[in-house]
Amino acid sequence: MKRKLFRVFSLLMVVLLSLVGCSGNNSSGDKKSGGNKVVLDIFNIKVETKDQLEDLTKKYESENPGVKINVTTVGGGQDAPSALQAKFSSGEDPAIFLLGGLSDAEKYKDYLLDVSNMESAKTATEGTLEGATLDGVPYGIPMNIEGFGWLINKEIFNKAGINPDEIKSYQDFENAVKTIDSKKDELGLEAVFAFSGKEDWVVNQYSNQFTAPEFDNSLTKAYESKTLAWKYGDRMKEYTDLVNKYNVQPILSLDYSTSVEDLFINGKVAIIHQGNWIVPTLDSIDPSFSKEKLGILPFYVSSDTEGTISAGPSWYWGINKKKDKEVVDESKKFIDWMYTSDEGKKAIVEDFKYIPAHTGYDIDTIKDPVSKTVYQFLSEGKTTGWIHNQYPNGWFQTGLFPVFQKYLIGDISWDEFEKTTSQSYESMR
Repeated sequence: MKRKLFRVFSLLMVVLLSLVGCSGNNSSGDKKSGGNKVVLDIFNIKVETKDQLEDLTKKYESENPGVKINVTTVGGGQDAPSALQAKFSSGEDPAIFLLGGLSDAEKYKDYLLDVSNMESAKTATEGTLEGATLDGVPYGIPMNIEGFGWLINKEIFNKAGINPDEIKSYQDFENAVKTIDSKKDELGLEAVFAFSGKEDWVVNQYSNQFTAPEFDNSLTKAYESKTLAWKYGDRMKEYTDLVNKYNVQPILSLDYSTSVEDLFINGKVAIIHQGNWIVPTLDSIDPSFSKEKLGILPFYVSSDTEGTISAGPSWYWGINKKKDKEVVDESKKFIDWMYTSDEGKKAIVEDFKYIPAHTGYDIDTIKDPVSKTVYQFLSEGKTTGWIHNQYPNGWFQTGLFPVFQKYLIGDISWDEFEKTTSQSYESMR
């Protein structure tokens, strides 16, 4: 009798220990409540398309009932890089996360999966994998193509008697700015520009217009550079002084929301420095604006007469190879579905309003003129790369931005700006 009881007790203990073991495996962070569902945690930085990404993940979940996707979005004035680092430091590292370029790829290399065998890597447009490739190995899938320069309200230009298509040089641009300023009262403008001097990332992207040609538009050359000479610093000063003189003041008080969602879309300014990523925001306020009023003008930097805009992949999706195999496999499947399935491709163009970084898309489905112009500039070789994403880690926040702000308010000279930022670039590299 005692032996039978002992056997029963032993059997119960085995069962209980098995249940505890299963419970322990289930709380690993890769699989959570919901039975045997595979859970994918995505860290997203693109606040402009947060809703679109969440909608797309719901569609994927409906087609794949064994999958649960959680999206965390940090950005738009929040310190996204620090938030992502905190995720890794706390052991809550996501399965899929966005990389800003080669420095991010290097930083998280130990976690990143080689994506070369993924379908979405094979369909990536030629050259678009460079920004996340180390030693010949691609560690990220390009999210999209984004272009930025001077975004303009064409209606205001036309009312001022200016044809934007006839602006063919820096001098033409300067003359247009002065003409609009002379008519700003009758046009109902607060100023010509609404440059977001409060946003470090806007200053960062603005600097790209002048640093990209110094590095021959090569992401790799920029990433490996030890110095920044400000070869085109004189032209940057000209543009900066022009903006500061005809900008809504105080310039350091203008954030993204004020510039884009208040002043620009309401016709209170004619020009901002932004990219085609603001189209979903504009459409959510006034669906007709991007189609009827929005235009883009290039910068004239290395040439007085041949303008360029900055364009290329802005971010890359990295996959955390240290997750459980089923999580890694599902992450690959989701990203491939996002960019190569009919439903995913339709969402990329129509819902996200992205310029695709992959082949197999009908470019005629792009609705807004600015995105089509960016794609045209790209196809004609009239673009500069996203070099600013290859700056030394943290440099644009601490080495560039505060010094640029000091120049804007007259606390330092331009020579001091160039000297100080060059020194910090070299020391932080």
